[in-house]
Amino acid sequence: MKIELLPVKTRLVRPPKDEIWDIIDNLEVKNGDIVFITSKIVSIHQGRTVKNTDATKEELIRQEAERMIAYHNPTGDYNVNITVAHGVLIPAAGIDESNADNHFILWPEEIDAFCREVRTRLMKKHNLKKLGVVVTDSHTTPLRWGVTGLTIGLAGVEPLNDIRGKKDLFGREMHLTQVDMIDPLATMAVNVMGENNECTPIVIVRGDLKIKYSNTASMENFKIEPEMDIYRPLLEALPKVED
Repeated sequence: MKIELLPVKTRLVRPPKDEIWDIIDNLEVKNGDIVFITSKIVSIHQGRTVKNTDATKEELIRQEAERMIAYHNPTGDYNVNITVAHGVLIPAAGIDESNADNHFILWPEEIDAFCREVRTRLMKKHNLKKLGVVVTDSHTTPLRWGVTGLTIGLAGVEPLNDIRGKKDLFGREMHLTQVDMIDPLATMAVNVMGENNECTPIVIVRGDLKIKYSNTASMENFKIEPEMDIYRPLLEALPKVED
């Protein structure tokens, strides 16, 4: 199985708002490709930015988060807000300050709809039958240094391989397991994009991806309701953000 990761270096996308259709329309994609796009340029495309003199980061976090707990490290090395925002457990409601030119970058809105629009444009232009579009962000893992990639919006690809009902090597039936097919690719793409000044906000993943393509797939197929999540006790420990 061969997989290619094709980085796409672009012009600088500048806050507070900068439409990116010129970048999208110039992508060279083939049938079966998955286009991974960093959330930052999608947010700037939508104007989801706030000048850092117009609001504090904590004000914006409270605006964006559904649940939140603030933590102030006694050593003073860092302070962080652990939040649930947009149905995702993520620090600071996903708000970022890097490569933001003195702005706070909020997460995009209606991300699946944006992915569908990108997919439709590219499929029509290149006469494709199968194409995935995924919006990514960087994410941290508890008790582990380093960031990885996270899918926050998608179109055209099924994110899960459901193996419930199948049997393991010794004949035991699987009852709960579904395999995340898209976040591992998102991590690979985010690694190629880089976290500093690479100016590579898009990566095209090509090859034998073992992915199911779908016209109806969305993040709603992917997210777990908090009541069903095995981390429910931790999630419930985060107080709801009051209006």
